[in-house]
Amino acid sequence: MAQRVLHPVALPLAPDGVPLLLSDGYQEYLTAIVTHFGHWVQVPRRQATGPAPKPHWMPLPELLYAQVVKTVRRRRLVDVKHRVVFGTIEAVNQGLSPLGCQINTAFVERINLSLRQHVAAIGRRVTTLCKGEESLLEPLALYPPFRIAPFVFVNI
Repeated sequence: MAQRVLHPVALPLAPDGVPLLLSDGYQEYLTAIVTHFGHWVQVPRRQATGPAPKPHWMPLPELLYAQVVKTVRRRRLVDVKHRVVFGTIEAVNQGLSPLGCQINTAFVERINLSLRQHVAAIGRRVTTLCKGEESLLEPLALYPPFRIAPFVFVNI
């Protein structure tokens, strides 16, 4: 599912464009990001004999990705940590500074809350059920055209 969410985000970018990605701490996003913004790297040999090491799929060097990891106890927010996964904190802050932003997921959280409030099938505690993709897409077609993705991205 993370692959399907990230694919529409990656498509409109220029072929050499690499975005600054911000997301929550969901681990599957990391795999999807490396899949879309990565390349093969041949690892050097450690020994003179034996089989050559297999190439590894690694993220592009210019990729910037930071996570907002929230700790919740007893349904209360206890701690919020910012983790830079790819790149440096200085590079991430430099990419966000022209926009006057910090590392956060506020925009996406606002979209998620609006969707949950307006489309009952997405809400967590509702009496209506979503029994298939078709029954979910019908109410979303009536909702204002938001790009539904768990990322805030900036093309730098």
